[in-house]
Amino acid sequence: MSNIVVVRATENNLKDVSLEIPKGKITVFTGVSGSGKSSLCLDTIAAESRRELNETFPTFIQQYLPKYGRPKVERIENMPVAIVIDQKKPAANNRSTVGTYTDIYALLRLLFSRVGSPFVGYSDTFSFNHPSGSCPRCDGLGTVTELDIHKLVDFDKCLNDEDVIHFPTFTTGAWRWKRYAYSGLFDLNKKIRDYDEEELKLFLYSPQIRLKNPPANWPKSAKFEGMFPRMYRSIITTKEGKRQQKVLDQMVSTFECPDCKGMRVNERVRSCKINGKNIADLMEMPISDAVVFVRSIDAPLAVDLKRELVRRLQALCDIGLGYLSLGRGTGTLSGGEAQRIKIAKYINSALTDMAYVLDEPSVGLHPQDIHRLKQSLCHLRDHGNTILIVEHHREVIAMADHIVDMGPEAGSRGGEVMFEGSYADLLQSDTVTGRMLRSKSQFKSEVRRPSGFLSIRNATLHNLKGVSVDIPLGVMTVVAGVAGSGKSSLMEVFQQQCERETIFIGQKNIGINLRSTPATYLDISDTIRKLFAKETHANMQLFSFNSQGACPACGGKGVVVSDMAFMESIETVCDVCHGTRYKEEVLQYKYKGKNIAEVMDFSVEEAIAFFEGQPFQPQLSALAKVGLGYLHLNQSMTTLSGGELQRVKLANFLHRKGEIFILDEPTDGLHLDDVRKLLTLFNEMTDAGNTLILIEHSVDVMKQADYIVELGPGGGEAGGDLLFAGSPREMLRSEQSVTRPYLV
Repeated sequence: MSNIVVVRATENNLKDVSLEIPKGKITVFTGVSGSGKSSLCLDTIAAESRRELNETFPTFIQQYLPKYGRPKVERIENMPVAIVIDQKKPAANNRSTVGTYTDIYALLRLLFSRVGSPFVGYSDTFSFNHPSGSCPRCDGLGTVTELDIHKLVDFDKCLNDEDVIHFPTFTTGAWRWKRYAYSGLFDLNKKIRDYDEEELKLFLYSPQIRLKNPPANWPKSAKFEGMFPRMYRSIITTKEGKRQQKVLDQMVSTFECPDCKGMRVNERVRSCKINGKNIADLMEMPISDAVVFVRSIDAPLAVDLKRELVRRLQALCDIGLGYLSLGRGTGTLSGGEAQRIKIAKYINSALTDMAYVLDEPSVGLHPQDIHRLKQSLCHLRDHGNTILIVEHHREVIAMADHIVDMGPEAGSRGGEVMFEGSYADLLQSDTVTGRMLRSKSQFKSEVRRPSGFLSIRNATLHNLKGVSVDIPLGVMTVVAGVAGSGKSSLMEVFQQQCERETIFIGQKNIGINLRSTPATYLDISDTIRKLFAKETHANMQLFSFNSQGACPACGGKGVVVSDMAFMESIETVCDVCHGTRYKEEVLQYKYKGKNIAEVMDFSVEEAIAFFEGQPFQPQLSALAKVGLGYLHLNQSMTTLSGGELQRVKLANFLHRKGEIFILDEPTDGLHLDDVRKLLTLFNEMTDAGNTLILIEHSVDVMKQADYIVELGPGGGEAGGDLLFAGSPREMLRSEQSVTRPYLV
């Protein structure tokens, strides 16, 4: 079997990287954050494979396929078809569940239509997304959204009054307001509460109707519709409703459907059972219990379906997701859970000779679950596939057949292959990764004494089983436990019950877009432009590529996109500004010998040295302190990982003292050396009088904590119990702890 040969890759920070990767093996790409792992594995190898695969389709089909630019690499030889299994969640959709996403629900529908009793219909009848199967009250959503009309409409006002309807697109004079005011159906100076029964019914509940003799200012094609149906049809269930979520939340309440009790399907479907369980019961079971139930079915008509269902359900259990239910909404999954569901789907695939590319599959996994992940990855490999993994976890690195270690540092000081070979050889190497893998993390010699405690009492949110625990103040606490054990739920209750304000720093998006950069997020772009303007006596707007300084050829984008009709659009670097985004005359102006394009391309660390003494130094230093010194000032925030975005948020709070911080898995995506640096920062924050509570799986972090709270023992219904609360060393004596064996 030939090796994958990469010749002279220069994507992002890669420095003419050439290497060979064995096919049919597991290769792990490691190295400090920003060293070039993803640039090589995802942005070069996987991107080129997907681009070339797309080119095999007719040009008509290509216009509907994702667009992959040509990576900067001389050539790649012997490249198999790559399937990227990343941590992107499926698109959030109220009708998408783990069962529908994995196609397991389709098999269950077929199963119940064949052997369920009494017979109520065929497969579609059992779908909550089909009119014949959905609950009529909630339309198969399991939840009901009710509009409080008195919070939307001021009944003490008339239609001519200002702010009679409290919604942005219904304000007096707006087009939606005109659909009522110009209808000719209502007295515009009559208060809503004075409408007679017929007028009120028309105003609030009328379905869409054509007006018989509308006034002259009524649009010819328009239909009249009451407030309730219009709000549900065009606002509450649409993208506009999501954009106006804060306004909407004040006037609508969402609760479990009282008719189907959240089961989504109607009473007729719920009456059809197998061994005393209906399809909704099965959807609410943990997947581990669902496997047992399906195995117990002995009907002759179920033999083939039973075999396929067990295969798919068991794959989810084998990868550590047995605690999830098939009815769990895909929008509620973490990135790690979504990625592992994708892995489970491919485990049963008949395809071979593929290259599966994974981006940190260990994220969100407790050490106990790592062995299940390893087994699944080995299964994929042994089926005749090549596995390429970007990873930092000690155990995943140790299982690799081949390792590529990138470095030596991050950003412009990275992009080189520091090591290639086996795990045993890596341990003997002098790379940062080799040294960190050789060193075993130690327990903190002396833990801090709490300055007080805040109590959580009888927590029952989600799977928590009446948990009561005291959270210490003034120290660093780790909340541990297997995936799905209730860690995040416990912290949610803590925030609700805590009398003091807490600062939660998660990994969700921070309101970023393509124009967002570290410079704009830190709000230093204008200050830098002012420095140039003051130095050169030029207009400040000249130094913005979104304003007067934009290159006229590309409009400040730095690239020119050529539309090739049915063929893939071609993106080329602008040959006027050469990708700087600025028009030529702007680049003649210099500050300390550098033009604006050169300055905005500085890394954070380079900017710290260049702007020494400037008032925005603390903001730059804060980014460097959280390990993001390699980011460029003009780098798009959309290119950052969840862990990087979280640390960008954390940088904003480093100056705070006496606060309670809750951080959700802050070491995600971090190299062992970066974890060490982050721990130094966390200790500094705690010494400054802050309370840190970390939801975390890293054993290195647990050993350096002052206090550990562990939930478990399993995930989902098997979790939600308090297993341990105390110091890390005390955990070594705990008989209940699931984490204890990994601290030794």
